[in-house]
Amino acid sequence: MKVGFIGLGNVGHKLSGSLLRNGVDLTVYDLNPDLVETFVAKGAKAGDGPAQLMRDCDAVITCLPSPAASDAVMQDMLPEVTQGKIWMEMSTTDEAEAKRLGGMVIEAGGAAVDCPVSGGCHRADTGNIAIFAGCDRATFERILPFLTTMGRRILHTGELGSASVLKVLTNYLATVHLVANAEALVTAKAAGMDLNTAYEAIKISSGNSFSHVTESQVILNGSRDISFTMDLVKKDVGLFQEIAERNNVPLEISPMMVQIFEDGIAKYGERELSPNIIRRLEDATGLSILAPGFPPEMTDDEPEEPGYEVIPQGKLAAE
Repeated sequence: MKVGFIGLGNVGHKLSGSLLRNGVDLTVYDLNPDLVETFVAKGAKAGDGPAQLMRDCDAVITCLPSPAASDAVMQDMLPEVTQGKIWMEMSTTDEAEAKRLGGMVIEAGGAAVDCPVSGGCHRADTGNIAIFAGCDRATFERILPFLTTMGRRILHTGELGSASVLKVLTNYLATVHLVANAEALVTAKAAGMDLNTAYEAIKISSGNSFSHVTESQVILNGSRDISFTMDLVKKDVGLFQEIAERNNVPLEISPMMVQIFEDGIAKYGERELSPNIIRRLEDATGLSILAPGFPPEMTDDEPEEPGYEVIPQGKLAAE
């Protein structure tokens, strides 16, 4: 199967790198020609644009920074969608937008999947990230072989759009944990605790989270580099809030997260690294939340393993 990949940013270049590393026939496109050339040097083909990728490839993956970017790319690709073509949206986007764009592909005779990833950029780099996939079962079976080259745990979430709901939900939880970790670490410092010891206490306790064992490490190092920025957090939490409002859920914590990151953006800029949300409390208290022995960025030390489908608890595997 020939695969096209559009969007070679923080996550996209790592996911597409896994495809290339595992021998997939890959054509890439990005507005930054230097990123494309990097992949060409590794054996990928350079694409002329979204339309050409859809015309010449069996499946086209988009991994883009905003719903508006996905829409623009889709308008270019849509005339080339024919029977049997597959569009895979790996961007973090709104459920309604995934359904709208995917519906256009299906109407043209193709198949559509929203398949965002979760688990950190460091795991995207090694093919060990998790991938959600929203689509009909037949399409899922078609794409599963190369989903397992990009990720380790593959979850079929249901119909088109369902994966985007779950991706936004998991990003929202990660944001809550990040803000809570920031408050816990600053409070530990203010109370005179050793931060290395505080980190381990949280890690081995009921207070642990994925966010703590990743983002707290780069916070304590001082780099604050998790390859994710405040504007993207605000977008994701905003998408979660929209889902709740559409379904009449009266949330309390989510609006607070939006306000916290709006304040962080106002103070430090929208492209500030997201773990630096802790600077709001560092500035307010005059405390520096740093400790020795932590890495400047996260790396995945697990070996790359073949991916597999995750079957939800209480459900039987598809026949």
